[in-house]
This record gives sequence, C-alpha cells and structure tokens, in this order.
Amino acid sequence: MSYITEERGILNNFAKEPKMYFAEYPTQQQQRSYLFQGVAALALLAAVVLTAFAVS
Repeated sequence: MSYITEERGILNNFAKEPKMYFAEYPTQQQQRSYLFQGVAALALLAAVVLTAFAVS
C-alpha cells in the first residue's frame, strides 16, 4: 500500500486521486449501439409490465 506525505511530513493513507481526462464524444457506431440498447431495454420493460397486467 502506498502512502502520501503531506507538506508537514505527516503520512496518511488516503487514496491517491486518479489522473483527470476529458471524455470523448461517442462515435456514430457507439451512438447506434446505445440506441439499440435503449430500444431493447424499453421492449423488455414493456414485456414485463404487460406480463404483470396479464397475470394479475
């Protein structure tokens, strides 16, 4: 385990902060994939709700 030393020389075991980076805009292929996943999720949700109504 690594430790961080403060300015006064005191050791602590707080987690190191990760290196920051900027997010990249999704590509066209990723956007189509997200759209497909959203449609599939909505279809699954609709099937669950309709099944619940049919059973009750």
